Amino acid sequence: MSGVRVIAGSLKGRRLAVPPGEAVRPTGDRAREALFSILEHGEPKLCGSRFLDLFAGSGAVGIEAFSRGAREVLLVDNARAALAVLRANLRKLPQAGALRVMPADATRLGRTRRPFEVAFLDPPYRSGLGLPALERLAAGGWLVAEARVIVELAAREAFTPPIGYALEEERRYGAGRFLFLRYHGMNRTPGS
Repeated sequence: MSGVRVIAGSLKGRRLAVPPGEAVRPTGDRAREALFSILEHGEPKLCGSRFLDLFAGSGAVGIEAFSRGAREVLLVDNARAALAVLRANLRKLPQAGALRVMPADATRLGRTRRPFEVAFLDPPYRSGLGLPALERLAAGGWLVAEARVIVELAAREAFTPPIGYALEEERRYGAGRFLFLRYHGMNRTPGS
């Protein structure tokens, strides 16, 4: 796949480059459309939110969030090829100042003073990186209470949310699935 497009919003139709090779697997148009249909009608609201995109790859999900009204987007990845493509994609966009790239390992994030309302994690399928990344988000103060967190995994990949997160919904799209989690904080267990 040579690129993906922004599906809706202020940047609708813009083409985005994708890093070469098999390491990056962009979320497909159909799955992204379904994801954002859910996010635009959920709480907290996507429009006006601070949106965190971990394992960002091409940045398609974070850029889509910005296009649909997220006021600020942070794109995090540590792969050299992905970072080069992310930066090139952002240079082509108007008002890209609200989109920032952070070169970092999502499983080793430090602390932040500015938490996010919505987070999307797309670790490589079957890598096991989703769980430690979620634990780091909680430990580092990256999420507001009641933040919406979406994890994209392989369709049959086993996953149990860590302490502080509750599974609200699960949707399957082709070879992948989205887990919609609610972050309740470090002092609450799932379902409490």
